[in-house]
Amino acid sequence: MSVTVDVTAEHIARRIASTIDPVFAMIDGWRDVLERELSGPLAGALTGSTEPTAATLDPVVAALVSAELERDGTLITGAGFVAAPGFLVDAPWHLAWWLSGSNTFGAGPDPRLRRLEAVSDPDSEQFRDYTTLEWWRVPARTGTRHLTGPYVDYLCTDDYTVTITTPVRVGGEMAGLVGTDLYVARLEQVLLPVIRESGHPCTLVNASGRIVASTDARRATGALLRLDGLAEALTPLRDAVTVTDATSLPGGEAVVPCGDTSLALVLEA
Repeated sequence: MSVTVDVTAEHIARRIASTIDPVFAMIDGWRDVLERELSGPLAGALTGSTEPTAATLDPVVAALVSAELERDGTLITGAGFVAAPGFLVDAPWHLAWWLSGSNTFGAGPDPRLRRLEAVSDPDSEQFRDYTTLEWWRVPARTGTRHLTGPYVDYLCTDDYTVTITTPVRVGGEMAGLVGTDLYVARLEQVLLPVIRESGHPCTLVNASGRIVASTDARRATGALLRLDGLAEALTPLRDAVTVTDATSLPGGEAVVPCGDTSLALVLEA
């Protein structure tokens, strides 16, 4: 059901979308570059074979993501490419992922841009099958971009994180994913002043109803917002359908989609 929502709320939703959209566009650009490279120049550049290798791929990924990771004021804290198992002939399981100086994963903040040290041996006790994780599973199933989180990312950040990933396809097959991590604390820093302008108790949620940021201190980041009818109202966002109209919940709350980010504002009376 479509409802009338204060113009300010719709404006806030657009501003939230305008904050996330550049990250989407950046990832899409990285995807396009990698699809071109993996279909041509990177295919066996060192070995003379027709198969791409990690040795030739990694410098290209590093060059793509490093400028944004080192940019002052960036929203992202990690970025890179995760290969489909077996796609790279010299690395059956491979994460070409870099961390910014603001990333506290490991011993703490490190001012240097650095490579994520990931365990790639399936026989190791520390190995993590990344194809079982939401940021891989959903885009692998849908073939489209996906926003995962907030969740505690024990693989790359060890903190509440939002991960955005999109498939990279070569020859009609999924070669892997390109994506980025954003600290939820950084998103809150940017988005909360905007959300507060609504003049109502207001919570930003993902397509599963998990809280990204809220003006209500009782609503904890990462927790599910439990309101009658909310799960149903968010169903189109989970299905990657772009929704423009606000909907009302039985309790009188309004759900305002934030463009095609898969996020939504929930305004309470």
